[in-house]
Amino acid sequence: MKPRHVAIAVLVATIWGINFVVIKVGLRDFPPLFFSALRFLAAAVPALWFVGRPKVAWKWVVAVALALGVAKFGLVFVGMAAGMPAGLSSLVLQSQVFFTVLFAAVLLRERPRPVQLLGMGVAAAGIAVIAVDYGVSSPISAFLLVVLGAVAWGLANVATRYARPPDPINFIVWVSAVAVLPLFGLSLVFEGPAADLAALRGLRWTGVGAILFIAWVSTLLGFGLWNLLLRTYAASAVVPFALLVPVAGMFSGWLLLDETMTAVRLGAAVLVIVGMAATTLKRREPRVEAPPAPVDVPVAVR
Repeated sequence: MKPRHVAIAVLVATIWGINFVVIKVGLRDFPPLFFSALRFLAAAVPALWFVGRPKVAWKWVVAVALALGVAKFGLVFVGMAAGMPAGLSSLVLQSQVFFTVLFAAVLLRERPRPVQLLGMGVAAAGIAVIAVDYGVSSPISAFLLVVLGAVAWGLANVATRYARPPDPINFIVWVSAVAVLPLFGLSLVFEGPAADLAALRGLRWTGVGAILFIAWVSTLLGFGLWNLLLRTYAASAVVPFALLVPVAGMFSGWLLLDETMTAVRLGAAVLVIVGMAATTLKRREPRVEAPPAPVDVPVAVR
C-alpha cells in the first residue's frame, strides 16, 4: 500500500477506536436506545437526498438494519450504559470475526481453514480471560450484552455478503434510515417517553457533539474512506488494519476516561488481537510452474 493509504487506514482505525469513548460520553446525556436512534437519524439525514434509491433488494436493507443497526448497536450501547468500559467494548466487539466465520460456515458453506480455527480458539481464550477478569468487579451482564452485539454483527456481515451492495455508502445510509424507527420504538417501550424528553430538554453540546461525531465522522467519513481502500486494494491488505481499532479504543479509554487497564486485560487483549489476525490470513495459492519450453533437437543427416 502507498504511504498515504496506510495513513488513511490507520486514521480510520483510530477514529473507530475513539468512537467508543465518544459513545461513553454521549451515554451521559441520552438513554442508550434513544442515543442509538438519534445517531442513525443523523447519519441518514440529509444523506438520503444525495445517495438515491437503494441499489439492493429491500429485504437485505431491512435484514442488515435489524441485525446491525438495531441489534448490534442497541446491545452495545445498552451494555456500555450498564458499565462496560469503552476500551474493553472495542476489544470484545472484535469477536464479531469469530461469529462471522461460524455463520459463514453454516449459512454460506464456507469451510474455515485450520489456521482460522486455531486463531478463533486463541481469540476465544482471550475473551474468556476478559470475562472472568471483568466479572470479578463488574456485572457480567454488561459484558454479555456486548458479546451478543458481536453475534448480531456477525449475522449482519453474512447478510451483507448475500446482498453484495454495489454502492456501500448508499447501502449504509439506507440501513441507517431503516434502523431509526425500530430503535425509537424500543426506546419508548423500554426507556419511556419521559426519559427521552428529559434528555432532549437537557441537551448539552457534549451530547450533540457525540451524535455528530458518531454519525458523520465515524459512520459516513470512516466507512467512506474504508470503502475507498477496499476498492483500491485486496481485502487481505486492508482488513488487518481493523485490528488497530481495539488498540485505539483501549488507549483512548485509558487516556480520556481514566479506564483501568490491568496486566491481565492487556495479556487477554494480545490473545484476542493475535487470534483475530490469524483469521485474516490469506490462503497461499500453490504456484503453478509453467511447462518447459520445447527444445529443438537437431536431426542427424542420414
